[in-house]
Amino acid sequence: FLLLLAQVACALPPRTVQLQDLTWTELRDRIHTGTTTIIIPIGGTEQSGPYVALGKHNARAAWLSRKIAEGLGNALVAPVIAYVPEGSYAPPSGHMRFPGTITVPDAAFEQVLESAANSFAVHGFRNIVLLGDHGGYQKDLQRVVARLNKRWAGSAAHAFAPPEYYAASSVGYDKILRQHGFRDSEIGTHAGLADTSLQLAVAPQMVRVDKLHGAGKPGASDGVYGGDPRRSTAALGQLGVDLIVRQTIQAIRKDTAGR
Repeated sequence: FLLLLAQVACALPPRTVQLQDLTWTELRDRIHTGTTTIIIPIGGTEQSGPYVALGKHNARAAWLSRKIAEGLGNALVAPVIAYVPEGSYAPPSGHMRFPGTITVPDAAFEQVLESAANSFAVHGFRNIVLLGDHGGYQKDLQRVVARLNKRWAGSAAHAFAPPEYYAASSVGYDKILRQHGFRDSEIGTHAGLADTSLQLAVAPQMVRVDKLHGAGKPGASDGVYGGDPRRSTAALGQLGVDLIVRQTIQAIRKDTAGR
């Protein structure tokens, strides 16, 4: 009996929202039965201070996109785009001053996004959602969306980069932290308390907690901008996670319902 159950389980398509875990026929069947929204998670490979691993944005974009897709119920998640604009390399500027950061030109980045979106439109996805976890390329996303929707005018496909996703992870989350008694000098704009707490909630293995709590306050020379991550916790991060997922789902549903 147990062997029979195992054989039945193996014969069923996987219950996953990850595009890369499906075969092409399984994906075709999902699209035919109403899974017509695809989320493209966009991360970035950059320094985030001495205490957070370089793939922070990639892990966070993947984790949040999965939660958002599960909440929508009719969406899948594409592979994460990890190569994004991060400044110049001749001479190095911004995060490129720290080892491990990878940058690409804006034009190349936008072309990759457009190519991916066009691929999904060809295969029958109607709602192509770009979720960018990094503030530096938000304007790139809006340019890509505008070009795609102009090209797709009159077709069933539609591109959307909900501003609520990044706004919730920055402005909205910062407001929650202030309500819990934290100051802007602690919350920070990059690799501070807000950033590090979010990472503890979604990928704690990427935060060097042992070094975080025993160190002095880091500064700009460490890659930490305007904040202090030492009181970061997963519980604080979960407050931001809940806000990001909830508001992004609402934005996507509103966009699709409006069409």
